[in-house]
Amino acid sequence: MRDRPLTILQLTHEGHGAGSTMMIASLSRQLAGRGHRVLVGCRAGSVLARMVRDAGLQHVPLDFGRLAALARDLDALMTSERVDLVNSHGTGDRRALTWLRWRRRLARPFVVTRHTMPLTSPAELLAVGLSADRTIAVSHAVARALRRRLYPAGRLRVVPNGIDLARVDAAPSEEDMAAARAALGDLAGRPVVLVLARRKDQHVLLRGLAGLERPVVVACVGIEADPELRGIEPTLPARHRVVYVPFTDRPLAFCRLAAVSALPSRIEGLSIALLETMALGLPVVASLAGGNPDLITSGETGVLVPPLDPAAWTLALARVLGDREFAGRIARQGRELVRKEFTLERTAERTEAEYREALERRRSLDGNRSHAR
Repeated sequence: MRDRPLTILQLTHEGHGAGSTMMIASLSRQLAGRGHRVLVGCRAGSVLARMVRDAGLQHVPLDFGRLAALARDLDALMTSERVDLVNSHGTGDRRALTWLRWRRRLARPFVVTRHTMPLTSPAELLAVGLSADRTIAVSHAVARALRRRLYPAGRLRVVPNGIDLARVDAAPSEEDMAAARAALGDLAGRPVVLVLARRKDQHVLLRGLAGLERPVVVACVGIEADPELRGIEPTLPARHRVVYVPFTDRPLAFCRLAAVSALPSRIEGLSIALLETMALGLPVVASLAGGNPDLITSGETGVLVPPLDPAAWTLALARVLGDREFAGRIARQGRELVRKEFTLERTAERTEAEYREALERRRSLDGNRSHAR
């Protein structure tokens, strides 16, 4: 039956502290809530493994070190668990599944989700694109970039990321708020510029602080300082302060303390951090790159700046921090957009539809082969 519950294997060799990890965990939980059986294959001890267990889902620990061994393990797992469909989210698992498909050992539907702007070689992209029954790009920008790199377009679909509004709207615990305040230290009346991201282009934003007259605290949540970032700090005016906070899967307390959300990045597919901070009503400033323009119309739902221009970051932050009417307007419009168009429920519904299409394609191919024999 077309609408029967499915056994779905979500798969990634990554699972570290990143927006894609949050998305995989949230989507898996939502699909399970829609009646499907969801297994998540990732490294033991990863952030994703813990999140999956906390959500009451089945975690399958996998070793992604050797391609041939991984392919054998996946083949055995899908057989023993009667998996209907596998959804790959990372490079290593895409390669293993593509290898199985080309060796005619993967009869199940194979879906690829691309979370970031592609850096893979065109040859590998072509091999994966021809093997997958569906490829989901999380933004139109990702889909366009794939096509420019010769990715087969016939089975390529766009399903934007979505966020769990119940999670976003839940008040952080007193413990989380206290931890966030302690991490930020004495603000001394300075507004907080929140950069909620793994290591991206934080160095560009920091260099822009030299020209920013308004004293600020920049909170880089999700990273620890590296030599490049540490090298910039002595050049900054004393009126500013930079704080680094290692990855946390409970970052929303920091959002409650921030005045603006900033994302200096050129590789975003569709940022979960931007979606969540916009949903909470923060004005956002982001690089004019990747999937950021799919989400932000500059001057309406946020501000977009040339990605590698520190002076542009100076001007954008100065305007958002200095013009309360402008900041309030883009924050309201951004909040309305995200809450209407980028919900987790909508993403799960559209993802499930692509899963069903992948199943139908595989059945059709199998039927054609049977008739040919």
